[in-house]
Order: sequence, then structure tokens, then C-alpha cells
Amino acid sequence: MKPLNTISLNYTILLIFCAPNLFCLKAPANGTGEAALAAQSSDRGGTCKSMVESNGYDCEEHWVITKDGYVLNVLRIPLGRFVGCRKARNRPPVLLQHGMLLDARSWMLLPPKRSLPFNLADNGYDVWLVNSRGTEYSEGHTSLNNYDPAYWNWSWDELVAYDLPATFQYVYNQTGQKLHFVGHSQGTLMVMAAMSRDQLLNMLRSAALLCPIAYLRHTTSLLARFITDNFIAEIICRIPSVDCSNMFTPYTGQNCCIKRSKTEIFLDHQPQPTAMKNVIHMCQMVRRGTLTMYDYNDCDENIKHYGQPTPPAYNMTCIPNDLPIFLSYGGADALSDVNDVKLLLDCLKHHDPGKIVVQCIESYAHADYLMAEKAKEDVYDPLIAFLNKLP
Repeated sequence: MKPLNTISLNYTILLIFCAPNLFCLKAPANGTGEAALAAQSSDRGGTCKSMVESNGYDCEEHWVITKDGYVLNVLRIPLGRFVGCRKARNRPPVLLQHGMLLDARSWMLLPPKRSLPFNLADNGYDVWLVNSRGTEYSEGHTSLNNYDPAYWNWSWDELVAYDLPATFQYVYNQTGQKLHFVGHSQGTLMVMAAMSRDQLLNMLRSAALLCPIAYLRHTTSLLARFITDNFIAEIICRIPSVDCSNMFTPYTGQNCCIKRSKTEIFLDHQPQPTAMKNVIHMCQMVRRGTLTMYDYNDCDENIKHYGQPTPPAYNMTCIPNDLPIFLSYGGADALSDVNDVKLLLDCLKHHDPGKIVVQCIESYAHADYLMAEKAKEDVYDPLIAFLNKLP
């Protein structure tokens, strides 16, 4: 069995979402490389067949290899379902990036008429959905097996440095157009960190940030705090103050508008693996209130990796002031806490007012942005209206 500090988070924090049904672990795959993963995805039926084509949309599977060897599965919904949409040409590409412990399927938990990818496709956009490294359909590597501890030696720094650039470049090469980007939770952190370092901007048309994560000091999530304070996940449901009949609330905050049936659909596909190093990196952000690269807590190790004794910071004030941004956050979100969002907005205070839309939905928590019954009217329609106005 793999050592606990290197295995995917399925073996630890999975309890957050799966309790009281504790038997939902997934066995890791043995194959490596693009061909092995393509065959594996085909054997499973894949998300294209199960969640896209089954709803009447065309779907393509693509494979993107990062510079450090991870093989990422990327889905493409090239056309809308209706006749008028299918005749459109030069459809602007939109890349959707999911959050931690999730994968591309998290965007499609609502019925097609209400979910963001299908609405984007029906509104004339070329939709791309990425599965981050280590998740079920992106388990491959050109040389490492995912039982190897080295496979899990990454945090969101590597998602910024390798996964996003590889995916952006691939979609840009395929479409010949700059990308609109839509991120949820950790997905927003990834793109903001990249933009703060002047990366991807030559291929980026706009950024939509749903439940933005930049600062985490004020997070009120009971389970996030518990994980931070203890470093490893214990038997979550033994905490007296945690109600395990509601698997989202202790982690995300009181989601206002999610039906129980959507929770059951969520548990059919999620949570997905991530690296323990990624969780530790997030914990560092919570404890210190900082936004830096991973801290090895050893001057020599930091010097080895960064050329300095402390990890470099990501400076949110360096995000270009003229980049079109749509930012939406929830007043009840326990992860993307309002006070932390205000810190981010303060960094963006000099942004061109004509290039930024800020939306606060007081009743929404973290998961409402993916599964609320009125997410289309509350979030997706305003987002698409924002994109439609851009040149």
C-alpha cells in the first residue's frame, strides 16, 4: 500500500463527501501514457458518452501532455444542440477548469438546459472541459505509475506551471483563437496565479472567477479548519458538531438551493483524487493568510527550489487592469469567505471599471455555483451576457 503522505486524497479527505457511505474509494489505474489512458477511457464509456452525447450534443475527447509528463483528458463540446447553433463558425473557445476534489463532470450535474457547458454551447461557444492531473480520466503519465510516490509530488503550483499552459496552448492551437476561461474554486486560483506572473495572457480573452480562491485566512469551513489544524483527515463524522447527513454544509457552507437528488448524482462521480502536497499547500494559505508558492519549511529546500529561503509570492495586484473579468461569490460560502474575497477585490481596486463585473449572491455557498436549481438564472445567464458583450 502506498504511504499516506503520497497517495491521492481519496484515502484521507474522501470522508468529507462520502460519509456516512465510507466505501466509495476508487482503485488507481495501472496504465501510463496517452494511448493507455485513451484506451482506459474508452473502456469505461467516458464522460462524452455518459454525460454529453446522451444529452444530444457532439463530444470529442482530447489528450494533452504536460511538460512534466502528465496526460490530461480534455473534453470538447464543439457545437450546440440546435440547428442554428450547429451552423455557427469561428465559435469562441471557452475553457472550464474545475476545483479541487472535482473533475469536469462537476460542471454537468444539472440538467442540460440548466448546466453551464451546454448553455455555452447553445449560445455559440466552443466548450472545452479539462480533467486535472490525478483525476479519474487524467490518471496517466508518460513515465510514472500513479502508485509511485513521485506521481503525487505536486501542488497547485504545478497546475499553474504545467497543466494550465499545456491546456491553453492545445486549445489555442486547435481553434486559432484566444480563450475565455471559467474557473470554479481552485480553478480560479490557478488562473489568477498564472496571470499575476504574466503567464497565458497572450492566449487569454477573459476570465470568469466563480467562488474565487486567492486568500483563505478567513475561511469558516469547519472541515477545512479541522484538516488544517490536524494535517490529516480523521474520522470526520465522529466530530460532534458535524452533521454527516448533510455532506456539503460542513465543508462548503450552507448551500441554499441544492436538491438531495443532486447530492446523490454528485456522489456518483466525486470526490476525485488530489495530492496530499496540494492539501498541505492550501493549509499553509489558511494558517498564514498568504498567497505564496509551496513552503518546504526548510531554508535549504526552498533555496534549492526557488533560489531564496522563502517561497515567492503570487501578487494579485499584477493581474492586468484591462483584462475582462467576471467575478461572482456567495455570501454564505465557507471556503471562499466574503472577507477573503474582499482582500482579493482590494487587489483589483485599480482594475478598469468597464472591464470587471462583480456579483455577490448572498444566499449562495460553494456548491451552489455548480448545483443550485437557479444557478442558470443567478450566475450562468449573467456570465454568458458578459461574454457576449466582449469583442
